[in-house]
Amino acid sequence: MRAIKAIIKRNLTNFIRDKLKLIFSIFMPVFFLFIFSYVMKGASAGIENPLNYLISGIIIMTVFQTSLTNSANILDDIAMGVMKEILVSPITRWQISIGQVLSSSIVAVLQGLIIIVIGFFIGLNINILQFLEMLGVMVAVGVTFSFIGLYVATLAKSSTTFQVMSSVAILPLTFLSGAYIPTTAMPNIVLPFVYINPLTYTTAIFRYITLKMGGLSSAALVKSGVAFNVIGLSYYPIWD
Repeated sequence: MRAIKAIIKRNLTNFIRDKLKLIFSIFMPVFFLFIFSYVMKGASAGIENPLNYLISGIIIMTVFQTSLTNSANILDDIAMGVMKEILVSPITRWQISIGQVLSSSIVAVLQGLIIIVIGFFIGLNINILQFLEMLGVMVAVGVTFSFIGLYVATLAKSSTTFQVMSSVAILPLTFLSGAYIPTTAMPNIVLPFVYINPLTYTTAIFRYITLKMGGLSSAALVKSGVAFNVIGLSYYPIWD
C-alpha cells in the first residue's frame, strides 16, 4: 500500500509542477464550452436548459479524455529510465499498475470537479445527492479508462505511438457520444455508431443525474437524447 501511495504522490506532484499542462488541461474544456455553446443554440430543440446540457457532457468527457491520456505517464518513466529504478525496488508490477491507474483517475476527477465549479458560475445547479452520484460516475469512468489507457500504453511502447492511437480513439468516441452535439441533431447515417459507442451511455447516465431528469417521461428522455429508441426498443440510462 505504501508503494501505491508513493507512485500516486509522485505522479500528482509531477502534474502540479507542469504548469503549462495544468493550464491547458483547464483551458481546453472551457474553450469547448465557449465554442459549442453556440452550436447548442441551433441544435437544442426539445432540450431544456441547453447550456447545462452541454456542461454535463463536457464534464464527463474531460474525465474520460484525461484518464485515458494521462496513462501515457508510464511511457515517459520508461523513456527517462525511472521505470527501471522502480522495477528493481521491492514493488510488484500490480502495485505499479494500480498506482498509475489511481493517479490518472484522481487527476481526471479533479479536472471534472474544476469544470463543475466553473459550471456553478454559469447556471449549473445541483444538490449534495446529485454531486455524490456525479462523483461516483466520474470515479468509475476515470478508473475504467485509466486501465484502458495503461493497456494501450503497454501496446504502444512509445509516447508518439500512444498519442496517435489515443487520438484515433478519443475524437470519434467523443463526438459520437453526444457530449458536445446532441445525438438527436446527428444525421441518421452516423446513429449506428452512436448506439455502439459506450461513451454515449456514459454521457446519458451523467446527464440524467446532473439535469434531474428522473421525472421526465420516456418520450421526453428520448427527445432530449438521454434515452434511445433503437429498432423499436428503448434504452434508458438508469432504471428507476
